[in-house]
Amino acid sequence: MALTASVKEELARYDATKSSVRKAEVSTILRFTSSLHLVSGRIVIEAEVDLEATALRLQHNIADLYGHDSEITAVTGGGLRRGGRYIVRVDQGGESLARQTGLLDARGRPVRGLPPAVVNGSLADAEAVMRGAFLAHGSLTEPGRSSALEFTCPGPEAALALVGAARRLDVMAKAREVRGVDRVVVRDGETISNLLERMGAHHALENWRERRQRKEVRATANRLANFDDANLRRSAQAAVAAGARVERALEILGDQVPDHLRYAGELRAAHKQASLDELGRLADPPMTKDAIAGRIRRLLAMADKRAAELGIPGTEASASHH
Repeated sequence: MALTASVKEELARYDATKSSVRKAEVSTILRFTSSLHLVSGRIVIEAEVDLEATALRLQHNIADLYGHDSEITAVTGGGLRRGGRYIVRVDQGGESLARQTGLLDARGRPVRGLPPAVVNGSLADAEAVMRGAFLAHGSLTEPGRSSALEFTCPGPEAALALVGAARRLDVMAKAREVRGVDRVVVRDGETISNLLERMGAHHALENWRERRQRKEVRATANRLANFDDANLRRSAQAAVAAGARVERALEILGDQVPDHLRYAGELRAAHKQASLDELGRLADPPMTKDAIAGRIRRLLAMADKRAAELGIPGTEASASHH
């Protein structure tokens, strides 16, 4: 949990000066906390967040940008939701704020995704959307195989709008529904780093990178420690040799490599110690061990055939140096 909290603490203090950027963040937080309620026929806005700093930031922005007062109530957590929650409530002027922030369309109907003005805003606005969504419902898990940066969304349309905002920042995110809850997930370590940077979580990013590096160093050390076992040592040597053959194959073929074979080859070359099983898991989308093996076989065969035509050493040439 510590990572998520540190990212939120930092984002809640992020200094955004442009009003369009601040507005994009407010709209997203309100949308992602599903904050519109009908109370005896009128619209009241209640946004529930998990940090006091986020609540204060939201209160300040609502007053400063839209001219509405709000009150903050602390709710002590019971049951599963440990820790405090804070509710920012706009009672007078709830409907007017909902229209100003684009949560209601021109006909007064709730917007299901994100407001068009926000979706079509600048890149800085797209960053603010991601920041707002994280402050509302984001989480970041420890680096490692199952690491992820996730957003819980109020519905499929909002999830798709978030995926779109991420894509504008060159961040590949996937929308998926898990047990009736819509989520947007970013899995790849580099992509997570990129998104943390775009949102403005620079300290958290350094912390995350450090933990990620420690984990990788540990994994490599563990793997090497296991090489006391002759079989493991042999398979590791075979994997390294296969990596060298693949690099030679990519060299021989140059631009002539079909993309799917190049992808498998580059995976093999980048992760020389990994088993075929692990390579399959690292692929995006994941592949079976056999699919990876088949692609690598085809890549090597293609390169050897080409080398024979050109009368140059084939892929085996480089493997024998090891």
